[in-house]
Amino acid sequence: MATLLKDLYSKEFIEKLADKLFYTYSNFEKKEFISIIFNSSWNNLELKQRMRHISQSLNKFLPFCYKEQLEILKEVKKDFFGLEAMIFQDFVEVFGLDDFLHSMKALEFFTIKSSSEFAIRQFIIKYEDKTIEQMKIWAKSKNEDIRRLSSEGCRPRLPWAIALAKFKKNPKEVFEIIELLKNDKSKYVQKSVANNLNDISKDNPKLVIDFIKNNLGISKGLDWICKHGSRTLLKNGNHEILKLFGFEKVNNIKVINFYCDKSVKIGKDLNFSFELISKEELGNIRVEYIINYLKLNNRYSEKIFMISQNRFSHNSKKFIKKQSFKDMTIRKHIQGMHSLSIVINGENVIEKSFLVN
Repeated sequence: MATLLKDLYSKEFIEKLADKLFYTYSNFEKKEFISIIFNSSWNNLELKQRMRHISQSLNKFLPFCYKEQLEILKEVKKDFFGLEAMIFQDFVEVFGLDDFLHSMKALEFFTIKSSSEFAIRQFIIKYEDKTIEQMKIWAKSKNEDIRRLSSEGCRPRLPWAIALAKFKKNPKEVFEIIELLKNDKSKYVQKSVANNLNDISKDNPKLVIDFIKNNLGISKGLDWICKHGSRTLLKNGNHEILKLFGFEKVNNIKVINFYCDKSVKIGKDLNFSFELISKEELGNIRVEYIINYLKLNNRYSEKIFMISQNRFSHNSKKFIKKQSFKDMTIRKHIQGMHSLSIVINGENVIEKSFLVN
């Protein structure tokens, strides 16, 4: 069985945390702390709930003022990294909202080899101007983790985090941070900037299209940010953005030998194939396919999948693909007629139906 993400907070992790806390603060009650962590509700808690339970328990076992608690946690944090280390940032989010200065310094420290992207959002909501100014300072840091935080933390639709409703409506201040980071050489930072643009495109597509128009063709790194940041617009077939990336209307391309299984059993794969031909070279094409999934209410839900986006110098190209119909947590398959469409440069060019049973 695959390991659940929430099991990052394992017995070994909690014991290691308790040992490091005891090493830093000799009166730390290790056994009692571990006992409180693994209470009767522990097994039912999901990842972020476990994170919050641990940070709240830390507060109970560190009987000091907030500033002194942070000094202990900073020392302990040196031995923890990545997602599991976000308990320290969560502590700041819960107990540090009334101490802006020390909390900003703590989040800057804790984000290194981890991320403070969730915790910073409560400070944006409570102290928007001050926090954005701090994030602009972080955008100029020598450390890529700190620079990334300035972008990742202000994403309007950051997954697993509270949405920033004001920035969804008007991302002006987000763009100010993006401008500071758009030429960053770090791929880690570039990915965050692109993800931020992609978030913005879902509520303010025109603003992202304008950004692409003004920044495309300047450098390879910025071109990558523009394209990755436009992925939702590209997937949605936005003609303006497709044209900006050279995906023109495909008058010269035909689909031949389109095969699709007539039926597929739940838990198996749907096999399909097709060939693109042209009298001249195929050129710059973006090839996708759409599955129209039948839902319980007899309506359909459209899901688009990428196959390829490349320049093809030949006049033909064959594609052989398969799509899993294995049930997942996020998608349960329904018996009945579904359909598969081939999409070229944002245009639906051919479609076939198939039975799921």
